[in-house]
Amino acid sequence: MTASLRTTPAVQADQTPRTVPTDGLSLDARLAAVEAAMTVRLEEAAVAHEVRTAHIHTDTVDLGDVLTVPIAPAPTTPAQAYTSPIAALLERARHRMETRGWCAGAATDEHGAVCMIGAIRAEAGGNRALEADAASVVLDTIRRRFGDHIGSVPTFNDAHGTGRIPLRTLDQAASLADARGL
Repeated sequence: MTASLRTTPAVQADQTPRTVPTDGLSLDARLAAVEAAMTVRLEEAAVAHEVRTAHIHTDTVDLGDVLTVPIAPAPTTPAQAYTSPIAALLERARHRMETRGWCAGAATDEHGAVCMIGAIRAEAGGNRALEADAASVVLDTIRRRFGDHIGSVPTFNDAHGTGRIPLRTLDQAASLADARGL
């Protein structure tokens, strides 16, 4: 059994090979000639396709039948993954910061964005003991990851230019609180 070593594409019977002259032309001129030849071939192929498929009946599709949207808006509070009080509080604080926005230098800014402590305080609902316990878990999470030189949660929050790391830290703190059963 022998294999064909042909390196040029086969030409169908109804096609004639088209070549582009390359005698003394610059690279730009050759590229323009190849582009023009390919444009002609693509236009011929499009016409041939239309002719070959003209007899096929197709129904138009009404996108109203295909696309659906929810009747009620999506819930603003996600389903809680944690059942322990501090872990659930930290999860809600993360969600608040994610939806309202992150800020530095204040617990809450004029647009409603919150820092880490501002989100915890808002979700604690006035329960200062729960708020302090949650802040303690967050500080422990920060020190585990970034070192003992971090003095407080607000210092850590304000040291960042975006809320990406504080959001991730709240998520990790919620996981730690859940693992501790807090």
